[in-house]
Amino acid sequence: MATKVKTVYFCRECGASQPKWTGRCPECGAWNTMVEEKVTRKSPSAVRSAAREPQALGRSTFPSKQRLTTGIDEFDRVVGGGLVAGSVVLIGGEPGIGKSTIILQILQKLPGSKFLYFSGEESEEQIQLRADRLAVHDERIWLSCENNLENILHQTELHAPQVVVVDSIQTMYSEDFDNVPGSVTQVRECAGKLQRKAKEEGIVMILIGHITKSGMIAGPKVLEHLVDTVLYLEGAQYNFFRVLRSIKNRFGSTNEVGIFEMKDKGLIAVSNPSYVFLSERREHVPGSAIAVSMEGTRPFLIEIQALVTQTSYGTPQRTANGMDYRRLTMLNAVLEKRVGLPLGSQDIFVNLVGGLKIDEPAIDLAVVAALASSFKNIPIDPIAALIGEVGLVGEVRSAPFIEQRVMEAAKLGYRKIFLPKNNIKMLKKPADTELIGVDSIGHLLNILLK
Repeated sequence: MATKVKTVYFCRECGASQPKWTGRCPECGAWNTMVEEKVTRKSPSAVRSAAREPQALGRSTFPSKQRLTTGIDEFDRVVGGGLVAGSVVLIGGEPGIGKSTIILQILQKLPGSKFLYFSGEESEEQIQLRADRLAVHDERIWLSCENNLENILHQTELHAPQVVVVDSIQTMYSEDFDNVPGSVTQVRECAGKLQRKAKEEGIVMILIGHITKSGMIAGPKVLEHLVDTVLYLEGAQYNFFRVLRSIKNRFGSTNEVGIFEMKDKGLIAVSNPSYVFLSERREHVPGSAIAVSMEGTRPFLIEIQALVTQTSYGTPQRTANGMDYRRLTMLNAVLEKRVGLPLGSQDIFVNLVGGLKIDEPAIDLAVVAALASSFKNIPIDPIAALIGEVGLVGEVRSAPFIEQRVMEAAKLGYRKIFLPKNNIKMLKKPADTELIGVDSIGHLLNILLK
């Protein structure tokens, strides 16, 4: 059969392609990221598959998608209530974070008669050892150490499983191309064929993906466009907690997260993260404040710790763990300009306890309070919780989902809740709870650190 060979240059960062090499990617602007690949494609068959007739949207009877629930509430919440038949799910995360672990636990909980697990990285013995540690002894799960795409598709047709797991997509290769596994062409083509198989057969296809040093899923960006759901498993490798976050979901919300704790028996769902994150908090210590954050539709409380101390070097250090560094720098500047705190000669360290990463601005008020508390060496009332975004002129701006936040804080025993003054309007006050509205950070610190 005749073949066609073509040289194409791909960007390692964004996956953009072009016929000629340039030092800079024309799409993302990155320097020295263009890599050369010789794409060998066999001549297409003259036989075309039967075309599908279009249907009028209003009059067609599309079958409803069946969901497979795992019984793991944290996972089901993130994917929108369960895995949808015929969907393709991509899970990424750092090495050792627990991707293969959570997949085995999910397979054990799913309804169905047969699941196929294809591994291109580990042997059957290694996977069996992990399954023994997790107490996963399920004869419905069939293992195969295979990274040849054609063999995977053949085994899928032969066994007709409900779920297929490919660990990982970067180790798979198709014989239709001479490129090495993990190359842009192989990743794109293998993912595309697996996606078509999932749609045609109604199979749940779970792809595990590597990530780059920047934290993005490795391979061309089209990989994320092909799949229906993209999940990230986050958390420090030596931290107990893991966060499962959805950044794309065609069958549910992308605002949900699942909290898990890594134990000897695998990842255990944390149904009440607020209690877990606050269980080891020390009270009456300067630099500790409680923020009420939202992850999707669920509020939870988290401790924000700050340490402000005189620098020993010419340039003060600024360290942010769990929040955006630029956001911390902005809040430092606002405190110095609008309140008069001389932080320019201070080393500043901020940590969100539990290893979480939170980007929402409603934790600003707690960060500001923790910084001022540490600088003045005055502890914050242990029954106080803070909600609100801080602007550049020092104003405290309204936060969304205020009622859910207030109810969660009151449920956990926080009786003084500082929040934007505009949010108090039309807000039902919980019993035995004081709602304190503030309109600026100066107003807040006068009340909180008096």
